[in-house]
Amino acid sequence: MNAAILSALAVLAGSIIGGLTSLATSWLTQRTQAKVGELTRDKGRRQKLYKTFIEEASRLYIDALGYDESQAFEQTAGLVKIYALVSRMRVLSSPRVIQAAENILRKIADTYAAPKKTFPELREMLHQDAFVDPLREFSEVCRAEFEALGFTSD
Repeated sequence: MNAAILSALAVLAGSIIGGLTSLATSWLTQRTQAKVGELTRDKGRRQKLYKTFIEEASRLYIDALGYDESQAFEQTAGLVKIYALVSRMRVLSSPRVIQAAENILRKIADTYAAPKKTFPELREMLHQDAFVDPLREFSEVCRAEFEALGFTSD
């Protein structure tokens, strides 16, 4: 085979390999950027959902401690909202997060069924550590989920 042809083929093969390498690198870069963007959006959605749930559950739990049956209608709207938040979690969250959220719902329902607490009783509960934080498990499970997914703390 002629040396000139062999050189031309080598140059052509080198150009093709270089072009394919550039194409593959660009494709991988775009794919990685898209994945990072999706993870960032997913983290934001979860953070917003968990924040709303924590705020609503906290409000309902405190309301439940001082619940009076004459307020039954007002409490229904809050319960509907928190059940809707748990349903949204079923789409995005791990089973452990959902289980922890359902435990909070049960605690809130049990607290509504319990006798009403007066302010002095609430104060006494806080001083005697009888006031159990129903959101602690949920918060810890959410943090573990974020860490397992590779989300860093803000």
